[in-house]
Amino acid sequence: MRIAALQYCAGATADVTFPVIETLIAQAVAKQADMVCLPEAASFLPTNREALFQLAEHTHDSASLKRLQAQAATHKIWLLVGSMLMRTADGKSPMNQSHLVNQSHLVNRGHLIDPSGAITAIYDKIHMFDANVADGQVYEESAYFQAGDQPVLAQVDDLNIGMTICYDLRFPHLYRQLARDGADVLMVPAAFTQNSGKAHWHILLRARAIETGCYVVAPGQMGTHADGRVTYGHSLIVAPWGEIVAEAQDGEDVIIADIDQSQIESARKAIPAITTHPILKPTTLS
Repeated sequence: MRIAALQYCAGATADVTFPVIETLIAQAVAKQADMVCLPEAASFLPTNREALFQLAEHTHDSASLKRLQAQAATHKIWLLVGSMLMRTADGKSPMNQSHLVNQSHLVNRGHLIDPSGAITAIYDKIHMFDANVADGQVYEESAYFQAGDQPVLAQVDDLNIGMTICYDLRFPHLYRQLARDGADVLMVPAAFTQNSGKAHWHILLRARAIETGCYVVAPGQMGTHADGRVTYGHSLIVAPWGEIVAEAQDGEDVIIADIDQSQIESARKAIPAITTHPILKPTTLS
C-alpha cells in the first residue's frame, strides 16, 4: 500500500481550508496513493473557543465530513481524517455565547473513510493537551473536549491501522498496546506546537516506530493559525527500524511512502520486544 501524508495550515473555517485539502488530495492521487492522511484539526483551527463551539459539527450531519467522504469515493482512496473538532450527540449551544465551552459538548475525533465513502472507524483523542510550552499560549483541551477512552485498531485492506492523535504520542503504552493487538501502521495526525515540535517531534515518532516495529505516519499542521498558535509541520513517515523515509518541507506538502510488510516482520524478528515481554503491573511494597 502507498500512503500519503498531507501538510498544510488549516484556516479559521472549513470553507477556507477545503480548497487546500482538495488540491493536496489530488496531488497525492496523482502520485498513486492508495491512502491519504490528513492532520489533526483537519478542517479548521478557529480563532477562539466560542468560534470553536459554533463551527463544530455533529458527525451524523457534518457537511465537512460528507465532503471528505465524497473525496474518498471520487478518488477511490482510503482517507484518514486525522481529526475534526466535533460536537457530541448531546452537544448544544450554550445560551450565553461568551460562556466557556463545556467539555461534554465536544470531541477531537478521527475518522477513517473507505474508497466507497463509508466511515469504517472513529477514534476520539484520549490524551488531552493541557500544557504551557512557552509560546505565549496556554493549552487546556480538557476544559472543552471530552476525552476518549478506547484505543482503535482499524482494517485497511491487508493492514491493521492504529488510530491516535497528536498528544497521544507522548504516552508509549498506547502504542505498545496497539502493536500487541496487531497494528502494522500507527497514525499520528498532529498540530504540534513549534516549540515542542523542534525539541521532541522527530525523537518521539522514531521512538514509537522502534519500540513497536510499526510504520508511523504523522501528517502535521504547519504555520501560523487564526488563534495565533504556530504549528511545527515536518510531517513524517517512519519505517519500523526507525528510519525517516519521508519528511515534508516547509509549507504545504505531500509526502509518500510504500508500506513494506516484510520490514515490519524483519524489525520484530530482530528485536521481538512486543511479543516476548508482557506488560507488567507494579508491586506495592508495604
